[in-house]
Amino acid sequence: MWRTAVLVGLALLCFSPRPAASAKPPVIPPNNDAPISNLHIYVNLWHRQLLLMDNDRILKSYPIAPGTPDTPTPIGHFRVIQKSADWGGGFGTRWLGLDVPFGIYGIHGTNKPHLIGQSVSSGCIRMRNRDVEELYDLVPLNTPVVIDGPILGAEGLNYRILVQGSRGSLVQMVQNRLKAGHYYDGPVNGFYDRATEQAVRRYQEDHQLLVTGQIHFADLVELGIVE
Repeated sequence: MWRTAVLVGLALLCFSPRPAASAKPPVIPPNNDAPISNLHIYVNLWHRQLLLMDNDRILKSYPIAPGTPDTPTPIGHFRVIQKSADWGGGFGTRWLGLDVPFGIYGIHGTNKPHLIGQSVSSGCIRMRNRDVEELYDLVPLNTPVVIDGPILGAEGLNYRILVQGSRGSLVQMVQNRLKAGHYYDGPVNGFYDRATEQAVRRYQEDHQLLVTGQIHFADLVELGIVE
């Protein structure tokens, strides 16, 4: 029963059948000559590419299918906290769960390999089954994962106002800046809750910004998140 409930919840977060056009990611040759000392995963959302790395040395390179503009893949520093096999369906043959605080996200396989290289998921990182099976065997739990991409979401996308109920990497960045300025003392968890809204209002009042309790582009500039 628990397994069924988790699968349903993950499907709502990480599976979206809508295709989107994208460029094929570049192929970067791996380098396997030296012993491994600092294994980590680096995900480049601009190139739709996942690299398994040891320090600056590329061990493996895989094409991926990240989130859509409406359901972006979170950016930031995370860790692999769960490994599961053979879930099937839209999750393919392997699942690597990440410790994203504002939702259930992970790296997994797919039953639609022809969409790899496109931005089609609901935020998870899809891989071809043979690729995620190889990655699964190479990375242990607690492996660091760095996801790099546009702060405001997909390039060319108009900025969306952050309001109470919003969640994601950008909300985390706002909370972090507010916390550093002693406006916010809650958790930096990516959830735009009432405490975050109140902190935003105090920040806007002190910086002669329009007091709305919402985050507009001008607020991001003032916070130093964008230029």
